[in-house]
Amino acid sequence: MDMSKIVRILKQEEGATAIEYALIASATGLVLIAVLPAISSGLTGTFNSLVAGM
Repeated sequence: MDMSKIVRILKQEEGATAIEYALIASATGLVLIAVLPAISSGLTGTFNSLVAGM
């Protein structure tokens, strides 16, 4: 393999955007997994209070 082919392959940035979007999506998913249980508990308490008040 020529050195020019290796340099050309290393300079390609076409796949970088897809990888960045995948990292953002996975980070968002992890945050949602961490936060949703707390939100769920709070909403359950709120709705139970509303039902009891009816």
